[in-house]
Amino acid sequence: MNITEFTNYLISNIVKNPDMVKVSNFEGDEEVTIVEVLVSNEDMGAVIGKQGKNAKALRTVIQAYAYQNNIKKVKINIDSF
Repeated sequence: MNITEFTNYLISNIVKNPDMVKVSNFEGDEEVTIVEVLVSNEDMGAVIGKQGKNAKALRTVIQAYAYQNNIKKVKINIDSF
């Protein structure tokens, strides 16, 4: 399982509309991996959480997964469409 599939699995289990979750993976400057997460507007509250606690926890878990798989730098962007 790569980082995109792992992130998709985590986010899909939080939201009400898992069909609307889109996760993309890009290579940025200086070996930075950028994970772009797109969810529907109504699911944004569940992903971000109260005071951003869910988003922070998701970033921590995804970065731990990246560390175990020798991905040096990971940046996670969460947005809605």
